[in-house]
Amino acid sequence: MTATAVVTLNKAVEEIKDQVIAWRRYLHENPELSFHEEKTAQFVYETLLGFGNLEVSRPTKNSVMARLIGSEPGKVLAMRADMDALPITEENTFEFVSKNPGVMHACGHDGHTSMLLGTAKLLSGMKDQIKGEVRFFFQHAEEVFPGGAEEMVQAGVMDGVDMVIGTHLWSTMEFGTVGICPGPMMAAPDTFWITVLGKGGHAALPHQTIDSIAIAAQVVTNLQHIVSRNADPLDNLVLSVTQFVGGTTHNVIPGAVEICGTVRSFDKDLRESVPGLMERVIKGITEAHGAAYKFKYEFGYRPVINDAEVTKLMEEVVEESLGAEWVEHMRPTMGGEDFSAFQQKAPGCFFYVAAGNKEKGITYPHHHPRFTIDEAALEVGVKMFVNAARKIVM
Repeated sequence: MTATAVVTLNKAVEEIKDQVIAWRRYLHENPELSFHEEKTAQFVYETLLGFGNLEVSRPTKNSVMARLIGSEPGKVLAMRADMDALPITEENTFEFVSKNPGVMHACGHDGHTSMLLGTAKLLSGMKDQIKGEVRFFFQHAEEVFPGGAEEMVQAGVMDGVDMVIGTHLWSTMEFGTVGICPGPMMAAPDTFWITVLGKGGHAALPHQTIDSIAIAAQVVTNLQHIVSRNADPLDNLVLSVTQFVGGTTHNVIPGAVEICGTVRSFDKDLRESVPGLMERVIKGITEAHGAAYKFKYEFGYRPVINDAEVTKLMEEVVEESLGAEWVEHMRPTMGGEDFSAFQQKAPGCFFYVAAGNKEKGITYPHHHPRFTIDEAALEVGVKMFVNAARKIVM
């Protein structure tokens, strides 16, 4: 990749940045929940058709794929953006707030979609320079398990793909960097549900009850011993109880308590051992107090594990297209992402584009009702995608 080529390509990105921002704002105004992205997918489909030189299809009901097949054979590079929003009531006050009550793009997926549209627009005009193929994945339902990525993979979108890349705008990183993380990057997010079944009764006569709250409280406390005493301290493991529901009034001991939470991990063997360790704790405590229990454990997305070679390549893209000072070597996070489904079929790299800006008041975390991004990050994302394509298939 010559310096002149990078300058030319970056200039082309700068010339369409206003269009990319306009797409982002339209999508932000019109969010749709996971598995309900009908209008979003149709908007993306029709926009892609307008570019020309793309084979556009609908692999699943709410997803879109575009293929840019070059004039010469070569590698197949896939790029992914997610499109779904969250069930959150927006509290922002800018002009393009959500028009759909109770639904909001609170994670940046509107930006991801607009960045990949910008990339497709530019690259579609360079068909004769492509040696191989670029596939653009506009994915539904990243936020809700089992996720849209797995559905797209099952529909065959990854057939023949040599490598796959994706990005996430990250509001907790100050604008001006791109986060790179080789190897384990995002954890496997699993979910559990526990019901402690006791015997309800009057709060003044606890001896006549089997106190589900007292027993459930011990379950919560002792589950933490799995992390501190059953897992290697050098392994990454999080077990968080996030819901504890029981009782209706001050003078009644309830007959049952509902507990829910999440487990995050990277190691396959450790991940598979956790349900058994949890049930051993739950069973022992409930039986010791004469109670019963129900336990359900659901394995979620696989962990995102970045391929070393593809990640090194993307670090080079940052250095060549933005400057070495833009590279930020990230630590892994225990958040989850179904981008991992694509990585099961081809080596890939998932990277962050910093989108926070304290001076502009853009400091709210993802999934917050006042979440937003510094729209300057959209240009950065497009530059990353198009320069990756130039490095790999041009």
